[in-house]
Amino acid sequence: MASKQLWQDDYWLLLIQAYLQKPVGIKPVYSRTMVNLSLELHIAPEVLHERLGDIARLRTPRIERIWNEYSKKPQRLNRAVGLLRQMTGFNSGGGFFEGVDVQETFERDFRPLAEDQRLTPVMLILTLDLYFRLTPLTMVAETPEVQELARLMHIPASLVVDVLDIFQHCDPYLNRHDVTFSPLLLPCQLVWQRFGNSDSRQLADHAEQLKAYFR
Repeated sequence: MASKQLWQDDYWLLLIQAYLQKPVGIKPVYSRTMVNLSLELHIAPEVLHERLGDIARLRTPRIERIWNEYSKKPQRLNRAVGLLRQMTGFNSGGGFFEGVDVQETFERDFRPLAEDQRLTPVMLILTLDLYFRLTPLTMVAETPEVQELARLMHIPASLVVDVLDIFQHCDPYLNRHDVTFSPLLLPCQLVWQRFGNSDSRQLADHAEQLKAYFR
């Protein structure tokens, strides 16, 4: 998660623009709007979501002043945001982040896998959540839950099934003796290490939030 020292007052403009996007108001923490802005700023979606709440409450005089100056003047806001995005080094290690070593954390979850550009770690997390809702016999393309997740993530159901099969190789309780040589084994193992032994309800809650990115 980004340090608070990376926050600059100019970022309120970007958040106000996000807040005013229809439907106006606080956006889901993992909505595409919030995630894309997080990737630009290298600030975790959870942090930006909290600051959207600050905007909704006009929590400080500074926020209230910026809100009064821009919220009713969309052209002025768009022009200011456009200038902000044109600044040298925006969305990189320079400019805004000059002198700061940007450590990617949450960003990696939303970037395509080197092993298969159709997938991201977030998609593996959603598939792992589905894994715990099914039995091995139902981990097939014809299962409605598999088809529903595939439609949500805009990938073939067969690819969801492939990932589910790899998770079976990660599951110590199944104790499968056959070997898989899929290049997705390592990414799936990493996701299993993060979530496979945790409370399934926590994983389910997290997965439900992540689905907002695809809706």
